[in-house]
Amino acid sequence: MSELNEPYLPKDFIETSEGLCFAVVQQGTEHCGGQEKVLCFLRYIKCNTEKNGRWHKVATEAANDYLKQYYPEYLHYSAMLDAQLHAVTTGHIIHHHSPRKRLQQILRSKQRGKVEQDLYELCQLFQQYGLDLTQAGVTGSILIGTQQHLSDIDLVFYDQDIFHKARSITAELIDKKQLNGLGEKDWQEAYARRLCTLDLQVYEWHERRKFNKGLVNGRKFDLNFVDDERYSNQATYRKLGEITIQCKITEDRYSFDYPALYSIDHESIGSVACFIATYTGQAVIGELVEISGLLEQAEDGSKRIVVGSSREAPGEYIKVIECPN
Repeated sequence: MSELNEPYLPKDFIETSEGLCFAVVQQGTEHCGGQEKVLCFLRYIKCNTEKNGRWHKVATEAANDYLKQYYPEYLHYSAMLDAQLHAVTTGHIIHHHSPRKRLQQILRSKQRGKVEQDLYELCQLFQQYGLDLTQAGVTGSILIGTQQHLSDIDLVFYDQDIFHKARSITAELIDKKQLNGLGEKDWQEAYARRLCTLDLQVYEWHERRKFNKGLVNGRKFDLNFVDDERYSNQATYRKLGEITIQCKITEDRYSFDYPALYSIDHESIGSVACFIATYTGQAVIGELVEISGLLEQAEDGSKRIVVGSSREAPGEYIKVIECPN
């Protein structure tokens, strides 16, 4: 299948013959024991006892327990990331779900369900502002067709300029009442799903200024960015322990990437890598922030803080504590 020759990118899904669907979390593959493995995390399990083999979403702890019991070969320690996660050997992948292909399929379709129709109408609004949707895709439940009536829309963009243009269009459409911003109930629900270390008021303050969320026909949508040209840093890191610091942001160009990257003004630590969507776009140049995460050191001696060292990463965060005048 030609799709299996495409590069693996974060936000893609990969499916195995056992009826497991994993979300890719790292670009490319990791070489391990003579095999190429895709770093990922189990998100859906297909229940073959049900008609049409419906997909069932699994939470982090349940995913780990399920693999430990039935498919321990997919539990993986990544030497590159110095982290425990999941990995699938490329030869075990039977279907590579592409967000770009799925979006184009929905846009061309003559028959769309309610969730797909809301996605279509959102894309129509973006196109009216000249947004190039060939550089966009849809991930999450819609990617594998398992969306339900209340499902959110998760758009992903593969060009940085187009992603930021989508954010600007979203802000303008909300201002013109063609889209809606999130209400208090929506923010509370989003906050509850994130298991965020920050309190609700602080979380909401950071999120409101990002303009990467909104409502279309009352349905929440998120805008995500994956750079498919700037290959992620493949240096090998080792963990040094937990750390909390205060520092200024000196570079935010890649703050909406996956992982989000920030350069900081600190005597011994040069950067921050964030693997949690909550803290993408969290701070801008000149802002004083508090960062809590795991300190890591690369082979060349350089140090960074990782926010999102595990899937839930309790206690890890980025918080603005002072904005420049």
